[in-house]
Amino acid sequence: MVSVSRGTSLAMKLSNRFLNLVKQQLSSFEAEAPLEKLVVYIAQARDGRAPSLEAVSQWPANGNKSLPPVEADPELRAPSPDRRWYPLQEGTILLGVLRAEKPLSSPSWPTRLDRRLLATASAITDCLSLELERARLLDELAEQREQISLMVHQLRNPLAALRTYAQLLMKRLEPDSRHRTLIKGLLSEQAQLDRYISSLDQIGQDNLPIQPSIKAPLLLPPLLPQATDLTIKSLLTPLIERAIATSALQKRPWHGPSQWPAWTEELRPSGDGVVAEIVANLLENAFRYSPAGRPIGLCLQQNGVCVWDGGEPINKQERERIFSRGIRGQSSGDRPGSGLGLALGRQLAEDLGGSLQLITSPANLDPALPSEGNAFLLSLPAVRPPATEA
Repeated sequence: MVSVSRGTSLAMKLSNRFLNLVKQQLSSFEAEAPLEKLVVYIAQARDGRAPSLEAVSQWPANGNKSLPPVEADPELRAPSPDRRWYPLQEGTILLGVLRAEKPLSSPSWPTRLDRRLLATASAITDCLSLELERARLLDELAEQREQISLMVHQLRNPLAALRTYAQLLMKRLEPDSRHRTLIKGLLSEQAQLDRYISSLDQIGQDNLPIQPSIKAPLLLPPLLPQATDLTIKSLLTPLIERAIATSALQKRPWHGPSQWPAWTEELRPSGDGVVAEIVANLLENAFRYSPAGRPIGLCLQQNGVCVWDGGEPINKQERERIFSRGIRGQSSGDRPGSGLGLALGRQLAEDLGGSLQLITSPANLDPALPSEGNAFLLSLPAVRPPATEA
């Protein structure tokens, strides 16, 4: 049994690209004999009424005069040796039909013409199927955009209120209060959430930039190209502040940078904002997988950032495999994780022109670091000086 497509006002959703393609297909029969007329009908249902076959294109063109639906033309309901119908059918779903007519003077339908009309109907069916799927996806996308916009609006108000309350609380604290650091942390986290929401609000917007293909969830929202230039110091500072708080909660030693080299304060292009994503992944892994009580730290090398821990060195046979997607080390045990962080970090580093490597003895980088443990070194390309005019 063949069923009829029950779309709603599909003619209004057919793109100009599809209609032009159908027009070109029909026009290609101009020199074909014997052939007098071609019409493409699309099955549609409007306002809950029974489906009908409505004309969307015809050859030869008949100005602005539109043809009635098949059901409204009694002449078409009667068989004729000079008329043939080629269904536009996908499986058991009738999407439409191609109508072909030859002159009365022509004695028969040539086999070659019949085969070509069948091939044309098949091609139009495939294109129509894709067109209807496109229309469905566009409807879903529009609905998702509306839902995201509403959600973003609803999230911004309570976040703004939290920031206001935190700022008021900060004003009430004495300058030397030990709670000021806690309030600063709350304000920093609120700002981070606000960045997440701003990125969420950009989803589906037409002005989104083309980014490298990253098929993995991120810890931080990506930075848009129109953002101002940034520095490594500005990227790492909130991550270090969070690491200090996490180490205090886990009751483990934390060792951060005592000073910032000059290269960390040089302006870098906004695309280098992915450095924060890489380092955030490294810190998360260190706090998650390093044994309790073992130290964790971040140190700055010459054009590089190192995240280290004093835990057990990663097994030799795993040291390269852990950079593969979906691969986790034995030390991960039953802890939650996807095995994507290191693979993503290396990909992002290489996209920048840098690298990400594992060094199993942090002391090899700096004698002040533990001789046993793991160090992940993110090497970054030097900032290129601006071009000077000749």
